[in-house]
Amino acid sequence: MDTRRLFRTFALPLATAGLFLSGCSGGASDGSASAGAQQSGQAAPAAELEPYYSQKLKWRECGVPGFECATMKAPLDYADADGESIDLAVARKKATGPGERIGSLLVNPGGPGGSAVGYLQAYAGIGYPAPVRARYDMVAVDPRGVARSAPVECLTGPEMDAYTQVDQTPDDSAEASELTAAYKKFAAGCEKRSGKVLPHVSTVEAARDMDILRAILGDEKLHYVGASYGTFLGATYAELFPDRTGRLVLDGALDPALPARELNRDQTAGFETAFRAFAADCVKQADCPLGTTSVADATDRLKAFFKQLDTEPVPTGESRPLGEALATTGVISAMYDEGAWPQLRSALTAAQRGEGAPLLAMADSYYERGTDGSYANLMFANAAVNCLDLPAAFDSTEAVEAAVPEFEKASPVFGKGFAYASLNCGYWPEQATGKAHRITAEGAAPIVVVGTTRDPATPYKWSESLADQLSSGTLLTYEGDGHTAYGRGSDCIDTAINTYLLEGTVPKDGKRC
Repeated sequence: MDTRRLFRTFALPLATAGLFLSGCSGGASDGSASAGAQQSGQAAPAAELEPYYSQKLKWRECGVPGFECATMKAPLDYADADGESIDLAVARKKATGPGERIGSLLVNPGGPGGSAVGYLQAYAGIGYPAPVRARYDMVAVDPRGVARSAPVECLTGPEMDAYTQVDQTPDDSAEASELTAAYKKFAAGCEKRSGKVLPHVSTVEAARDMDILRAILGDEKLHYVGASYGTFLGATYAELFPDRTGRLVLDGALDPALPARELNRDQTAGFETAFRAFAADCVKQADCPLGTTSVADATDRLKAFFKQLDTEPVPTGESRPLGEALATTGVISAMYDEGAWPQLRSALTAAQRGEGAPLLAMADSYYERGTDGSYANLMFANAAVNCLDLPAAFDSTEAVEAAVPEFEKASPVFGKGFAYASLNCGYWPEQATGKAHRITAEGAAPIVVVGTTRDPATPYKWSESLADQLSSGTLLTYEGDGHTAYGRGSDCIDTAINTYLLEGTVPKDGKRC
C-alpha cells in the first residue's frame, strides 16, 4: 500500500529507474567551489566545510551512453564536519547544444527514496525537452541514504515479501498487534543494518549536499526541477540558500507547513479523488470490472473485493497470494497516471476470476521488487527520511483507531489502511529532527510551483499553499489527472516551464492549463 508517506512521481518511469544505475569512479576532473563562490560574490563556506566545497569531481563513463558519473563527498554529520564523510553518487549528461550553455540543471523525481541518478539516466537526460537539454548539463545526485549514496537497508527480500503482505486494515487486536510488530521489525532492521547513516538522512542535510554539488560544478546559482517530494527538497534548499537559488521548478508540491497527520489525511483524500476519477471513466468502459452504473457502485464493489481478499487471497502462481494489502497497493499504483487505468481494469478483471498475478505485478513494480525477489531501497529510504523530517503522526494503535473515522471520511476506499500506515514512524529508532513549518525563502529568485488539480499523491491544495508561502512563488496549474504535470503531454504546461528554464520568464501567477 502507498501508505508510508510515499511521495513519488509515477508520471515518469521512476519505477524502473534503479535498473539503470551503475558504479562510478575515476577519470578527469573539473569544477571547484572557489570558482562558483568567486563568480557569485557569495561568502566562502565555513572553514570546516572548505575541503568539501573545493573538492574536484572525477568523471568517467558509467555504462549508459552519453552519461558520466562521479562520486562526491559530504560530511556524514554537518554538526561535526571534521568527522566522517559520506560518498554520494552523481551523474550528468553534458549540454548538447545548440545555444549558449546556461549551467547545470539538477533533477530529483521524489520519493523520498527515488534514485535521482536512475531517473536522470532513464528519463530526464534523454526525455526532457530538447531545447532544455541543449543548454543545460543535466545533473543528478542520489540523496544520502538513497540508491548508490550510502543506501539505507532494513529487510531482506523474503522479509520484505512478508512485510508487504501484512494486513493494514486490522479487524481485531490480534491483527493490530501483528501490524505493529511488523513496523517494529522494519525499524529494528533499519537500525541494525544502517545505524550509522540513519540519523543523517534528513531533507535539510540532502539540501546542504546539493549546495556543495552546485559549488563544485562551478555554478553561481542552483537550477533545479523537483517532482513530488523533490519539491520539498527544492523548497528546503531555497530556505537555506535563498541567495544561491536560481530557476526552481517544484512540480506536484508537498506542503511543508502541515504535520504528519494532516499530510497523511490529505493524501488519503487525494487518492480518493483519483480513484473517483478512475471509477467515473471505468463505468463508461465495456470491460469495467467494477460495474457500469455509477461511481458509488464502483466504490462499493472495490471495497467488497478488498474485503473478500482479506479472508480469501487469490492465487498468483507463486508463493505470494494476492491478499488485501498487495491488491490495494496494485490499485494505488495506477492512481499516479491515468495511462495505467486500462492495465488496472485488466488486472482487476483477472483477479476477480482467480488470477492474481497481474495485480501482484503492479504492486511489485510499485515497491521496486525485482524478479529475483530483491527490493530496491526505495521503501527503506522513504521511511528513514520521512521519520526524521517530521514527528510521527501516531504513536499507538489506540490513537490510530480514534482517527480512523476522519480518514474514512477522506476516503471510504483507502481511509482505514492509510490511517494505520501512518503509524510506522511511531516506532522509529531516531527522533525526528525536523518539524512542520512554513517556508518563505525570503530573497530567493522567482520559483515556479506546479499543481495538478486531481493529483492523488500531492493534492492540489498543497501546491496552492506552497506557492502562497514562498515569497517569490508563482503557481502554475494543470487541470487534469495523475501525479505531476511537466512532461506529461500538456503543451501549455511544458511551454511555460521551458520558457522559464531557458529565458527566466516566469509564467503569470495563477496561469491554468
